[in-house]
Amino acid sequence: MLVSVVVPLHNEEENIDELYNALKSVMDEDGRDYELLFIDDGSTDKTLGLLEPLAQKDPHVRLLPFRRNFGKAAAWAAGFDHAKGDVIVTIDGDLQNDPKDIPRMVSLIGEYDVINGWRKKRKDPFVIRRFPSIIANWLISWVTGVKLRDYGSGLKAYKAEVVKNINMYGEMHRFIPAVASWYGIKIKEVETIHHPRRRGASKYGISRTLMVILDLITVKFLQSFSTKPMQAFGPVGLACGIAGFSVNFYLMLIWFSGQSIGHRPLLLLGILLVIIGIQLIGMGLLGEMLVSSYHEGQKKPLYVLKTSEQNKKS
Repeated sequence: MLVSVVVPLHNEEENIDELYNALKSVMDEDGRDYELLFIDDGSTDKTLGLLEPLAQKDPHVRLLPFRRNFGKAAAWAAGFDHAKGDVIVTIDGDLQNDPKDIPRMVSLIGEYDVINGWRKKRKDPFVIRRFPSIIANWLISWVTGVKLRDYGSGLKAYKAEVVKNINMYGEMHRFIPAVASWYGIKIKEVETIHHPRRRGASKYGISRTLMVILDLITVKFLQSFSTKPMQAFGPVGLACGIAGFSVNFYLMLIWFSGQSIGHRPLLLLGILLVIIGIQLIGMGLLGEMLVSSYHEGQKKPLYVLKTSEQNKKS
C-alpha cells in the first residue's frame, strides 16, 4: 500500500524543517511505502527555497509549486490529482496536527473510506477560533446530514478513489466528507493530537467564514439535486404558477362581473407569480438539459459500484 501525504503550505518557512523531519520519522517508522507531496501555495517567503533541496535529496518528497496563491482548496486538489497512493492523507503545515496520528488513521482505511481527525482538545483561542468552529460544525452537520464534530480539521485520511473525482473550489475542502457521502462512503471520526501554533500565523483564517456559508449552500444543492435539478426548481415554480393562475382567475371573474381590477395590487401579484413560476420551471428544464449533456458527454454514470479488495487484485 502506497500512502500519499498531502501538505499545503503558504509562507511556513519557520516550520518546514521540523515538519519534514517529523513526517519522515513517522512514515519511516510505520514501514509503509509513502510519498510526501508538498504544495507551495504561492509563498512569498523562503518556503519554496527550503522545499526544493528536500525534493532533490529525498526520493519520497515531491514538490508542487503554484505560480501564485490559489488557496487551500486548490492546494488539496493539486495534491489529490498528483498523488499516486492508494491512501491519501492530508495534514496542515503549521505543526498543529501531529504526524504521529497518521499510521493509526491509515490502518483504519479499508474498513472505512474516510477517517476524519477530531481535535477534541483543540489548542486555539476559544472566541475567535473554537467557538465559531463549534457553530460551523453543527450547521454543516445539520444541513448536509453528515454528522462530524470537526469538519475544519486538516488531518484526514481517504481512500484515493473517494477524492480523485471530487471537484474542488471555493472552500469545498471543508466539505469533502459531505460531498463524498453521495458515493455511499463509510466515515469514522477519531480523536487526534492538537498542538498550539508555535511559529508564524494562520494563513487560512476565520475571515473566510462567509464564503464557507455560501459554499455550504452549494454543497447542499449538489448533494440533493445535482442529478435532478427539476426537483429543486419545479415544485416551487409549480406552486408559484398555480397561485398566480388562481389569483388571476379570481380577478377575471371579478372583471366579468363589471368591477375594475386595473388598480388592484393583487393583479400585479398574480402576474408576478405566473412569471416567477415560468422562470423557475424553465431553470429546472435547463438544469436537466445540462445534467443530461454532462453525463452523456463525460460518460459519467449516475451510480457508483462498490469495489472490493479482491476485485482490485483481479
